[in-house]
Amino acid sequence: MADEKMISMPLGVVVRKTPGVTRWASWSWRAIAVLPGADTADWREMRRESEAVEYHAGTLPLELFRTDTEAYLNGLTDPVPSIYVILRDGSGDTPLLHKVTASPYEAQDYLDSGEEEVEKVPMPEGLVAWIKEFVEAHHKDEVFIKRRRDRQRVDLKEDGKGDARVRQTADVYRAPGPVRTKRLQ
Repeated sequence: MADEKMISMPLGVVVRKTPGVTRWASWSWRAIAVLPGADTADWREMRRESEAVEYHAGTLPLELFRTDTEAYLNGLTDPVPSIYVILRDGSGDTPLLHKVTASPYEAQDYLDSGEEEVEKVPMPEGLVAWIKEFVEAHHKDEVFIKRRRDRQRVDLKEDGKGDARVRQTADVYRAPGPVRTKRLQ
């Protein structure tokens, strides 16, 4: 694991379907759990309680990149470490599973677009240990280096003060008047 740039694990996504609370949405879909190492599935029903149904909606790869360890570390330090499930509106009745990520930064990018729905799902303990091991193997703290200013003095010249076309020294802020031309006779 120490020399790999990226590792991947299949994650099954459990989605719960409940009746909608408004007349505009007949059903509400929420990702409620992930299943590390799950086999492929296509909306396989797992459990039913009256009108609420839980499905193993599908299996997506959770990919960890060694360049994103700061984001994973940030996610692991949350009171409840979480996986983020990104859902898109499907063409039919069910939503489309788009992606799973352990990076809160990437999840925020999807939230900013406003086109996807992002669900925060608690991470199982085994998955926390797997991600923590990857972060420990690859994370390097980057030292903050403050940018130094140039030593050039920029306050000596007053750009934009007045109009260079005005030949009057009394009022440098006066706007130029109309251009006068001599008539040829």
